[in-house]
Amino acid sequence: MGVSASGKSTVGARVAQRLGVPFLEGDDLHPAANRAKMASGHPLDDGDRGPWLAALADRVRAAAAGELGGVVSCSALKRAYRDHLRGTGANLYFVYLALDHRLAEQRIAGRQGHFMPPSLLDSQYEILQPLEADEPGVTIDASGSREQVLALVVQDLVRSAE
Repeated sequence: MGVSASGKSTVGARVAQRLGVPFLEGDDLHPAANRAKMASGHPLDDGDRGPWLAALADRVRAAAAGELGGVVSCSALKRAYRDHLRGTGANLYFVYLALDHRLAEQRIAGRQGHFMPPSLLDSQYEILQPLEADEPGVTIDASGSREQVLALVVQDLVRSAE
């Protein structure tokens, strides 16, 4: 979880590969209308996110029913969104990739072909609710290289599994 350009997709896919479990890119579940709205520079509201969150919860529920589990990358910026996903009954563990606003801006500026324009980053930080102490998960500083961040995430997952 985290804001755009924090490394959710890249790190999530690599963690899934290391663990030998399926990976789901949460952005792939956004309806075309959501993608178009964001691409035009308008932030999503909770009404826009509702169908996306429901689809994501369905996929999490289905993965939890299997024996492999999986890794999902999604913003999950609000506690309410994370609570909704936890309501699936899946044993979820959130990895919040925390990133300084300025570095996120730099990373977004360097991306090509992504539907999320840099102008929406402020709206993400405005609604961001970092993990709270009672939520299962960890906060990882995402300012390092992808390899450094990946190592920290894997290290924490190993520690939390013990």
